[in-house]
Amino acid sequence: MGSMDLCYRKRHKKLKQFQRVEIKVKMDCEGCERRVRKSVEGMKGVSKVTVDPKQSKLTVEGFVQPNKVVHRVMHRTGKKAELWPYVPYEVVPHPYAPGAYDKKAPPGYVRNAVADPLVAPLARASSFEVKYTSAFSDENPNACTIM
Repeated sequence: MGSMDLCYRKRHKKLKQFQRVEIKVKMDCEGCERRVRKSVEGMKGVSKVTVDPKQSKLTVEGFVQPNKVVHRVMHRTGKKAELWPYVPYEVVPHPYAPGAYDKKAPPGYVRNAVADPLVAPLARASSFEVKYTSAFSDENPNACTIM
């Protein structure tokens, strides 16, 4: 019965879903761009690869797993790669809060502080919370002081 279970599992393996994986990879020249593109083009399940060197962004579409794509890019190119950490400016309630604002982000984008609760509690705060947090802040010159 053990071998029959194994055959059943192989035939009915969980199918991967069609995904769009966006990765941040620094590309300085056309050679880097070509190397990054070729690192994922031959990967099983990949149907489309788009490279945007100005934003340092690689987009891979197909039946792939995001963590495997990132690992493959890092392994084949030797470059640092991570899942796309940015979201459009309008999505974050306080885009200039520490943790959300990133000067390396492309224009119109900020770090996704909403998804990660540990990154920036101030970036996710309601305006009521921000008012009281900044009122007692050391960075605020008009803040209340205790003498």
